[in-house]
Amino acid sequence: MSQIRQLPTHATGRCLCGAIRFEIDGPLRDVVVCHCGQCRRQHGAPPGYTQAAWEHIRFEGEESLAWYRSSDKARRGFCRVCGSSLFWEPIGTGRVSIAAGSLDAPTGLKTVRHIFVADKGDYYEIHDDADQLSGSMLTATRS
Repeated sequence: MSQIRQLPTHATGRCLCGAIRFEIDGPLRDVVVCHCGQCRRQHGAPPGYTQAAWEHIRFEGEESLAWYRSSDKARRGFCRVCGSSLFWEPIGTGRVSIAAGSLDAPTGLKTVRHIFVADKGDYYEIHDDADQLSGSMLTATRS
């Protein structure tokens, strides 16, 4: 399994309409693409997420950020104005996954892993050399 890098960085991002803007001053994890049914339904396609500690993120327009509790272990953050999907937070970890597409370029990140490939849609194939796990990174079963 390839090593996931933590890049020391300064990054900025926003939702589609710009009502929510955020800045990250701290390490970002390389991108992991999730193929689970919840992520595909929320994004319309498998999303790529980076990750950072909450303590390294500052917001403008936080009043436009809404949260949906998608399970007993996680919640999903989105813009209540334009609907942009921005965050996935495993509750109580102090970390948040950030939709890589919401970041301003250049990011310096690369896609290094696919998770929940056992649940991927039947309408696409994965054609890169990134690691593929059948479930989550916690269970780490390769496909």
